[in-house]
Amino acid sequence: MRKDPVELLLRGIYSVVLYLLLPITVYHLVWRGFRVREYFRRWDERYASYPESGGQPRVWLHAVSVGEVNAAAPLVNALRAQRPDIRWIITTITPTGSQRVRALWGDAVDHVYLPYDVPGSVSRFLGHFQPSLALILETELWPNMLFGCRDRGIPVYILNARLSARSLKGYRALKALVGRALRTVTCVAAQSQADAERFIELGALPEQVQALGNLKFDIHPPDTTPVLQAFHKHVPATRPIWIAASTHEGEEQAVIEIHERLLKQHPDALLLWAPRHPERFAKVEALAREAGWRVATRKAQQWPGADAQVFVIDTLGELMAFYACAQVAFVGGSLQAIGGHNLLEPAAMGTAAVTGPHLHNFAEISRRMDEAGAVCICADANEVGAAVSRLLQDEAERERMVQAGRALVANGRGALEHTIALITPQLPPPGDIAASQG
Repeated sequence: MRKDPVELLLRGIYSVVLYLLLPITVYHLVWRGFRVREYFRRWDERYASYPESGGQPRVWLHAVSVGEVNAAAPLVNALRAQRPDIRWIITTITPTGSQRVRALWGDAVDHVYLPYDVPGSVSRFLGHFQPSLALILETELWPNMLFGCRDRGIPVYILNARLSARSLKGYRALKALVGRALRTVTCVAAQSQADAERFIELGALPEQVQALGNLKFDIHPPDTTPVLQAFHKHVPATRPIWIAASTHEGEEQAVIEIHERLLKQHPDALLLWAPRHPERFAKVEALAREAGWRVATRKAQQWPGADAQVFVIDTLGELMAFYACAQVAFVGGSLQAIGGHNLLEPAAMGTAAVTGPHLHNFAEISRRMDEAGAVCICADANEVGAAVSRLLQDEAERERMVQAGRALVANGRGALEHTIALITPQLPPPGDIAASQG
């Protein structure tokens, strides 16, 4: 097969730039390590240096962090049930994503961090794990990794593919390279028709792209009965309870101010506070104490006491259960230009959802929820506070939103079934796995 000289030139320039930037990756890991100690560990995986032999071929799935791991979980579980003979390698970029993989599957799957996208690391990663199939979640478009899979004959599927107008604009400078990399992919399974059209605009061929729907609608709410029963042994269900979920550093002062106003209107109001990142757990606890409030935490006290005004959820993997404990949920990442977080989670748990205006990462979901009347989208923190206060007082309005949200989630399901049908024929034949193990 004749090599594309333009591809070779673009890959060469891109790779040289990345190699020159490698010293900065060390600085980045050190800087992040001072905030999250886990970033000081497992550096060898970031550069694809592995101590032991690779062993059997695997199916590889990449999910950058917690949200993508959660979205992929029903798919992975279904495919593992179909084919228990297949060994999985799951990569993430963040330590919280790594912790979520371990919480879901323990040692039943292999996990490493995705290496940096330089040719040497890509080659070592693919040579070590020998994936027979690559499944990449959402918007992780790493050119050298995509080209490396093509060169080794590994089919690549971009699943639950999402590309916002903002991300498309950001890729514009690399369109010549990224577009060529996209054309090596077997299939782009987009969340919506709008996402599909943006992937085509970026360079994918129309015949490569399908709009299969959003896997996040195929959410399976956990059984929250034990948590609810234990929670309400300590907190009467009649108390006004709201949750500030997945908040970021720049939103914390807004949460403090909103709760101050709520306490004036509802002196027995309780705030459940779940910061997005573990490094903020202690900080938000300190902020709440500095405000003069009585604070309990999930790790220290397990449950809020009868007099608690703030309960910090300083654990991972429990957010869905605590959504069910609240009457109203503010979903963070939306008062800043972060792009929002998953609004379907409170909807699935029967909790009225309130959000800020910055929702570009969940544009389709937020649009559909807004049209269904299942979410309050607010222009700023003052509007968020007013919406939370109004909903805490208006049980009928909350119930209407809850029913609309549950109906939307139920009607939106189907992407999982379509994705399983797409992927199942591409799984390695059982004979190939048996031969590799022999």
